[in-house]
Amino acid sequence: MSGGAQGRTSDEPGIVVAKDNNALVVYALDEAATRFGLHIGQPLANARAICPELKVYDADVAADAKTLGDIADWCDRFTPLVALDPPHGLFLDITGCAHLFGGEAALLQALIRALAGQGFAVSAAIAGTSICARTLTRQASGTIVADGAEAEAVSRLPVSALGADEAITMGLRRAGLKTIGDVALRAPHEITARFGARFSTLLTQALGEGDAPINPRKPLPDYIVEKRFAEPIATDTMIAMTLSRLAETLVASMEKQGKGARRLEASFFRTDGAVRSIAVETGRPVTRGAVIDRLFRERLDALADPLDPGFGFDMVRLSASRTEIVVQEQRDLDASVHDNDELAALIDRIAARIGGKRVVVHLPQDTHIPERAVLAAPAQHHLAAATQAEWSVRCAGEPPLRPLRLFERPEPIKVPFATVPDGPPHQFTWRRALHAVVRVEGPERIAMEWWRRDGKQLTRDYFRVEDAEGLRFWIFRDGLYDSELVDDGGKPVPAGWYVHGLFA
Repeated sequence: MSGGAQGRTSDEPGIVVAKDNNALVVYALDEAATRFGLHIGQPLANARAICPELKVYDADVAADAKTLGDIADWCDRFTPLVALDPPHGLFLDITGCAHLFGGEAALLQALIRALAGQGFAVSAAIAGTSICARTLTRQASGTIVADGAEAEAVSRLPVSALGADEAITMGLRRAGLKTIGDVALRAPHEITARFGARFSTLLTQALGEGDAPINPRKPLPDYIVEKRFAEPIATDTMIAMTLSRLAETLVASMEKQGKGARRLEASFFRTDGAVRSIAVETGRPVTRGAVIDRLFRERLDALADPLDPGFGFDMVRLSASRTEIVVQEQRDLDASVHDNDELAALIDRIAARIGGKRVVVHLPQDTHIPERAVLAAPAQHHLAAATQAEWSVRCAGEPPLRPLRLFERPEPIKVPFATVPDGPPHQFTWRRALHAVVRVEGPERIAMEWWRRDGKQLTRDYFRVEDAEGLRFWIFRDGLYDSELVDDGGKPVPAGWYVHGLFA
């Protein structure tokens, strides 16, 4: 199925123009303009010559793309397989969906009537291939083609309906091939040799002799359940009740195949065409409707932009876009399993409120570079790895080797030139405060990863220092002392110094 939304109709002809190769050409036009023989791709000067009273508007490509995307979201109520056919069209794969709307004819009329009610001029058709359906929308809107009758349906249409390049269309007309049927009578190798393989493939698909799959905007969910309403719903109670019932139905469907949901999405279709989707993720496969219901309640309560029903929702859909096979575990004797379940459930609830990326666990990394020794990862997806991670533990009675607070980026400090080249500074200035060093331990030399040098020094000498106030710092010298560089007074210039963390 294919459709195109082109704008409002009017008794006064109007076109939308856009720049193409430094020339203004017709980008879109209304029904009145087509009666004057105007067409998309025609130069503006020619269009004005044909119709002097023409109303001309500048194209807003970004706004058009957004509107087309909004229409595609609305079309999700008919099928989850919706693809863009820019700049004005959409493809809908309605295989197995038409019977839900009373048949193909009823579905087609419902779609055209609803979009026309929102102010769009719509042309739509149903055929066995997407290219055939798109071809029919340009000349025979409302056509429904039976399986195997595609060639007969498009044979009488002009070659311009194929939507090929203007040069190819003109070449076909000059050769006396005015209709698609005339072109189809020629041998395929002749068409390919004269107009190229791309046009030959387009013709084959329009005739129903070949097809190319559409590219849906969204991947098809593993499981979908939905509820349609004859009278739109708008109250929070009805919305929550509907989600709860859909959750139970979804869980029952997944249970038959031994699966649980890892990512769920609830879509709310408003009567005015607006669609709002809300997603939640879980750390473990969910197999209970009550858990799904609770997660969506948490998500809805935490929305910065609350769910606005407007004049009501006429359809609510719940889908599981990512599922996993549920692995049965011993839950009667192993207390740790219960603890892990409770922790995972708590993480899911917090993530539903503030976002999964904000709830993290820290995983050790196989590197000796301090700022890369720990990786912050989403807790929902790495909880098991975090519980099994092995961290190095210092021996009892020994001072800590690493600070309690490690800065994400080392902060520079000012060190006087009088500092001993291979030793720590006697004093330093950090955040405009002067610190006199009274105790020092080190150095601990850490070599940088040579394959990530990027023009930086390859060594750091770390020191644990304590100032006169009892504050303890983890500082380092970036690179070896360079005795070849001297200042104006002939003194060597030391390498840069930084504070990397603070001890308790």
